[in-house]
Amino acid sequence: MTDWTTSDSTDLYHIENWGSQYFRIGPEGNVQVTPDGTEDESIDLYEIVGQIQARGVQAPMLLRFDGILRNRVRRLHGVFNRARREYNYSAPYRAVYPIKVNQDRLVAEVLLEEGREHGMGLEVGSKPELIAGIALQAGEGSLMVCNGYKDQEYIEMAMLSSQLGITPILVIEKFTELHTILDAYKKLGIRPALGVRSKLTFKSSGRWQDSVGDRSKFGLTAAEIVRVVETLREHDLLDCLQLLHYHVGSQITHIRSFKQAMNESTNVLIGLHAMGVSIRFFDVGGGLGVDYDGSGSDGDSSRNYSLAEYADDVVWALVQACEKNGIPQPTILSESGRALSAHHSVLIAEVVGVTTLDGAENWSLPDPAPGDEESEEIITNMADLGEGIDLENYLMRYHDAQEMRERSVMLFQSGHLTLRARALLEKEYWTVLWKVLELQRQDEDQHEDLTSLEAALADTYFVNFSLFQSLPDSWAIDHLFPILPIHRHTEEPTRRAVLADLTCDSDGKVVHFIDSRGHKNCLELHEMRADEPYYLGFFLVGAYQEILGDMHNLFGDTNVVHVDLDSRGKPRLTHVVRGDRVKEVLSYVEYFEEDLLRRLRRHVESALDEGRMSFDDSAKFWARYERGLMGYTYLNRRGTGKAE
Repeated sequence: MTDWTTSDSTDLYHIENWGSQYFRIGPEGNVQVTPDGTEDESIDLYEIVGQIQARGVQAPMLLRFDGILRNRVRRLHGVFNRARREYNYSAPYRAVYPIKVNQDRLVAEVLLEEGREHGMGLEVGSKPELIAGIALQAGEGSLMVCNGYKDQEYIEMAMLSSQLGITPILVIEKFTELHTILDAYKKLGIRPALGVRSKLTFKSSGRWQDSVGDRSKFGLTAAEIVRVVETLREHDLLDCLQLLHYHVGSQITHIRSFKQAMNESTNVLIGLHAMGVSIRFFDVGGGLGVDYDGSGSDGDSSRNYSLAEYADDVVWALVQACEKNGIPQPTILSESGRALSAHHSVLIAEVVGVTTLDGAENWSLPDPAPGDEESEEIITNMADLGEGIDLENYLMRYHDAQEMRERSVMLFQSGHLTLRARALLEKEYWTVLWKVLELQRQDEDQHEDLTSLEAALADTYFVNFSLFQSLPDSWAIDHLFPILPIHRHTEEPTRRAVLADLTCDSDGKVVHFIDSRGHKNCLELHEMRADEPYYLGFFLVGAYQEILGDMHNLFGDTNVVHVDLDSRGKPRLTHVVRGDRVKEVLSYVEYFEEDLLRRLRRHVESALDEGRMSFDDSAKFWARYERGLMGYTYLNRRGTGKAE
């Protein structure tokens, strides 16, 4: 036993840096969730997972904490309203949720319900999102910002939704859209509410910096904005132009990008005012980053600013522009979907196996064949490297071991080293490397030649989930997410590991983890115990991950459970959404249950006729096959896996 404490785990996994007061480690060593960001009411993550599994809902499971969603809405409006008071900005601030970030209906409903008192709206970017948004907002009097490519059907549907109590604003992002809008106006007789998206020219920051600039996908140049204004004036529709919009990309890492965007876009506002346009809404778009790795830097998985600093810069820039130019203050809109939704989801998955190179000295292998002096010599020489190794010579011994292994590979490839001898040499080689690593950890001088040794000797923990389904950004762009065990934090995690998922793809691994210096190549985990589950939590996965996920190896959506606190502060499950079953994912790729069973029935009958299968075996086969069709696409580790 060691003197390891929960404070040590808090420091090791940097929870206070990325948790935004929503996550902490409790005195029992389990991760706790505090949905309102205070210590008054919390949910023990390990306990709630046990309670969910006792109901027959198995991991992997995605837990949604609706209280965190509500708190994010309050926080975002809180920082903007504080900035408005401080800088004497009288027009309101209204958050707009871009539904593309997480289109799940239950998520959108929680956000809109909490945001109702603040006038919160939706942003949609496609026809399907528009259809969903209309159903969510009908009768609410809500604002709906309509972005993306628009055909006649999209535009007419948006304009007609105004008769259901929605305020749809069609944002012109290509000049040709204006003619389609004019045609719809003539056809329907409904005056549209319009916006223009300005194509900013400065260079942004982060992975999505190409969202601005001359080659950006969306937006109007200065010349096109002027043409829009003059065209609307010709058609007596200039008063319909009510919104100015820009977008600087997603997960903006550097506050300077927002400062530059506000400087350029407020000058567009000034220019529009001079042309007689009265802008009611100033939409600063998305891009508000989330500090996934807790470093507070301008790294791709972080941000070097706070929510308050972001709000201050937006409000202050508008105050200056409006006061100096006599412009009425417009309502501020922001499409901060990532900042609203990322924190609320935690993926829980169980470790199902471990492979390790540790303990090579105890491998049971036969001696080399008698008379094989060359093999005996190289094996003995490798074993000798591990004798008397110390802080003075371990680097030299490491280099000798590398050279000797390379020579043994050449001997094996040329047929001068037997498979048995090579196995024995590998045993001695890994034994030497573990001794080198132990000394490297003790040494104050970190040798550059050994920087990759920790990762090379790391265990592989196999986890019951699909990286491609649940963490696509980790695979696609090497995005960092906080990952840690959800229990056993009163024990020191003595293993170093990388994570592998269930897919048959070598890319299905997580090999980079958050660290105070940016990232590290292995994660500290606990030794596995026989017959005891070991659960990992993947945090801040509420933005983009679900909708971007794919079905590599036909692993489908995981079980989803919404967790909230009741009036007594006790956790309760508000919704349980069953994950994909095998027959469902098969149907997505045209394998339908009826066809599968009909085809197999013929083959089973043939096997019975030819005596290759007994009646009893055929019954067992059908029972297992049909149960498999109805089963969860992930490994069934606990209970039946049913989610009723």
